[in-house]
Amino acid sequence: MASDSPPTIPTSTKPIPAREEDLSNPTTALLSFDTDSPTTSKSPHKPTTATIIFISLVLLTCIALSAAVAFAFLFFSTPQTTLNTSLSSSSSPTSSNDTASRPLKKLNNPVVLLISSDGFRFGYQYKSSLPNINRLISNGTEAELGLIPVFPTLTFPNHYSIVTGLYPSFHGIVNNYFLDPNTGEAFTMGSHEPKWWLGEPLWETVVNHGLKAATYFWPGSEVHKGSWTCPKGFCRNYNESVPFEERVDTVLDYFDLPSDEIPVFMTLYFEDPDHQGHQVGPDDPEITRAVERIDGLIGRLIEGLEKRGVFEDVSIILLGDHGMVGTCDKKLVFLDDLAPWIEIPHDWVQYYTPLLAIRPPKGVDLKDVVAKMNKGLESGKVENGKHLKVYLKEDLPSRLHYADSDRITPIIGLVEEGFKVEEKRTNKKECGGAHGYDNAFFSMRTIFVAHGPQFARGRKIPSFENVQIYNLVTTILNIQGAPNNGSLSFPNSVLLASP
Repeated sequence: MASDSPPTIPTSTKPIPAREEDLSNPTTALLSFDTDSPTTSKSPHKPTTATIIFISLVLLTCIALSAAVAFAFLFFSTPQTTLNTSLSSSSSPTSSNDTASRPLKKLNNPVVLLISSDGFRFGYQYKSSLPNINRLISNGTEAELGLIPVFPTLTFPNHYSIVTGLYPSFHGIVNNYFLDPNTGEAFTMGSHEPKWWLGEPLWETVVNHGLKAATYFWPGSEVHKGSWTCPKGFCRNYNESVPFEERVDTVLDYFDLPSDEIPVFMTLYFEDPDHQGHQVGPDDPEITRAVERIDGLIGRLIEGLEKRGVFEDVSIILLGDHGMVGTCDKKLVFLDDLAPWIEIPHDWVQYYTPLLAIRPPKGVDLKDVVAKMNKGLESGKVENGKHLKVYLKEDLPSRLHYADSDRITPIIGLVEEGFKVEEKRTNKKECGGAHGYDNAFFSMRTIFVAHGPQFARGRKIPSFENVQIYNLVTTILNIQGAPNNGSLSFPNSVLLASP
């Protein structure tokens, strides 16, 4: 890969001075080269044809050397900054000259529009030209190597981490499906009882400050919790059949309200390209078509905001909840294959793949279960066994932040990228895509693109975990957020300073 750094230019190269030749009597000067004449001759020397040719060559050489020295002097005396500037402009990435946030032109207050494209794996933005998303990237701020999801890299845990700034252990949505260990009640993606949803999501924080928020399909937004009541006209009950274009147009309609009634925080959600990713994996042409459709929707949004004269005023944050990796029937681990070491009853398992979640009944030795499972998996006698490792949850890598909740099962299995866990062998043969794996896998990363008055143009920032988004939004809106797992200093590293 070619370096972005410009070639090194010497700062002060001193030219070699030309030697001064005495050409006042060139014939005499070159007599020593005349071997045809006797040295004792007193008669005038008549130069031969060879001598004349030789003298001409020497003169031409001297002229050429002088020209070269002059050129070298002019080249190396050129100011270094000028050279470096011209080289940098052709080989280095464009960087922003923004130093302060830009003033609002039409809106009275900052407005944040948070958009999620479910399953938009980092790298999908390179599958096609995507002019609208690339417009946001070129004129905004992008996480250069993607946004890091929380573990498990599943839809509900991540969407709720984005809007609360909390890891799943603390906001309570530890999986897309799980059981309450005390009551035995099941949480599903249709559960809207506030007891499941801990923490304070952004829409609640905004309303707590006497401001308006609007949500269009975001996990947790339908839950009546605290000061948030999912108000009619500003909150939608989830309905996947609603056309994406209608969702965009509804958000645009909010900007037709009187300025003081425009919600300062809005969410917008699209199921794609996650839907296609599960069916065909991340590398199918269908994914390209899906992300092109998302790009078209972003174009529709931009056009609508521009017609209303507020595009440059609105802080747009476009992101995903997780990535996607291809899976196939050859990459399976079957729990039934562990029977020689230990049997894992069906009712012990709350979730199979890619996160294996096991809760044995009381009285079962948890350490013994883990030890026997790992012994079988490491024996070499279980197909693909080496690709699954089982832990007591307190022994999981601390970077996963996945132990501090009784909703998390006491035994967790981590499967390697692209592998799946199933209970028993079947004749089912299928290939597709999955997520939910360790968030250290690059395939689980998603995008972060932000455009607006407080984001520098053309800026690239390092990757970060999505729990930082909450503080980023509250800082833009200039409101006090609830306690969370994000860093209070993080927004200062991303946002432009106030003028």
